[in-house]
Amino acid sequence: MFPWFVPGVVLAIVIGVVAARPVARALSTRPAVAWLLVASLGIAVAATLTPTDRALADGAISAGACDLARIGLAPVDELLVISDTSLNVLLFVPLGLAIGLLPPSRRRTILAAAALVLPFVIEAIQLLVPALDRICQSADVFDNLTGLAIGLVGGLVARQVGTAARRRNR
Repeated sequence: MFPWFVPGVVLAIVIGVVAARPVARALSTRPAVAWLLVASLGIAVAATLTPTDRALADGAISAGACDLARIGLAPVDELLVISDTSLNVLLFVPLGLAIGLLPPSRRRTILAAAALVLPFVIEAIQLLVPALDRICQSADVFDNLTGLAIGLVGGLVARQVGTAARRRNR
């Protein structure tokens, strides 16, 4: 259905490996956190902005409209099964986790703000580039933001626990 997804994921992982050290230095963090940040962003782009197989094979074009059927959080039962909803939430958890693990700084705040805008940008691109044959959906924005929030809280908690553990061991 999305033939460029797997190559996009591989490319995101490779770019993450190459960029990890310079990004880590720029953000005053560990290379593993920088890799997670870069790779998770690339995987989100690969999952949401690569053309469908129909678009590549037949030149299919999306309707150029945005489905606004769901505005708000997903029902819990949709999150407990593998579905578009749960996968959209899961897609943004690593990005939120990486941002939450970063040390407090102006750069982390800017990255968090950019991550909050990202789901809106993705859906706008899906709407404005019909040749991708993607469907703009308001539900995706809420699901992505839910995953981002879950990851961010998890990263912030993990950072605090790690800091407290290092203080105890001194």
